[in-house]
Amino acid sequence: MSHLSERLAQLKSENRAAFIAYLPAGFPTVEKSKAAIEVLVKNGVDIVEIGFPYSDPIMDGPIIQEAADIALANGTGASEVLEILGFTTNLKVPAVVMTYWNPIEKYGVKEFSAAIAANGGSGVITPDLTIEESQGWISATDNSAINPIYVVAPSTSDARLAQVTAKCSGFVYVASVMGVTGARTSVSTGAADLVARVRKTTSLPVAVGLGVSTREQAKGVAAYADGVIVGSAFIKALQDAPDEESGLAAVTELARELAKGVREGR
Repeated sequence: MSHLSERLAQLKSENRAAFIAYLPAGFPTVEKSKAAIEVLVKNGVDIVEIGFPYSDPIMDGPIIQEAADIALANGTGASEVLEILGFTTNLKVPAVVMTYWNPIEKYGVKEFSAAIAANGGSGVITPDLTIEESQGWISATDNSAINPIYVVAPSTSDARLAQVTAKCSGFVYVASVMGVTGARTSVSTGAADLVARVRKTTSLPVAVGLGVSTREQAKGVAAYADGVIVGSAFIKALQDAPDEESGLAAVTELARELAKGVREGR
C-alpha cells in the first residue's frame, strides 16, 4: 500500500476528508516552491500534489498557467520536479505528481515511473491520458508500485466512469466543474452528484478539485468527498504578495483557514 493510500485510509478511520494542496514545481523558483510546500505541510495539509509545469496545458486556468510559465522560464524540468518531490516526501507527507503525458513520454515511461518511486512519490495524476492509451503506463506504475490516478468530469458517462475507475488506484480525481481550473466564488453543485456516481463504480477514495478557495467551500466539499484539492487559491496568494515573506504568510493563513473548513465538513 502506498503512503498515499495509507494516509487516506487513516483519515477515513477518523471520519474526515483529506486536505490536498497543489503547487506547480519551480514556482516562483525551485527553492521558493519548497518553502511554500513546507509551510503548507506545517499548516494542515495532508497530501501534496506537485504540478509538472507544461507549456500547453488543457486543464489549467490562467492562474496555474501563469505560474507554470514562470517555472518553465526558470528552467524547471523533470529533474527539478523530482527534486521537489523528494524534498516533499522527506517531510513525511504523501506526495503525487500531476503531469500531462508529453513530459512522461519524453522522459521515458518506465523511467519516469521508477523515478517517482525512487523519490518517495505515491502516484501520478495524468489528466490527458486516456485509459485506452495507458497500457504501458499501467504496467510501469505496477512495476514501480505507484498509483496511476485519472481525472473524471461531469460529462463522463456512467459506463465510462466504471472503465476509468477500474484503472485508477490511490484515489479518483473529480473535476468539480467542466473546463479549466481556477479559484471560484462558488463550487459546482454538480460535484456532489458526480462523486455519488463515481462511488457506484469503485471503493476508492474520491477527491474533488478545481475551484475551492474558501473555508466554507472546503467545508462543503469535505462533507461529501474523501479529499478536497486546493491549488489556484494558494498560487494566487503567492502571486499577489509583494515579497516572499508576505507570500508565505498569506499561504500560511489560507492553509489554516482551509484546514479548518475541511475538518468541519463532517
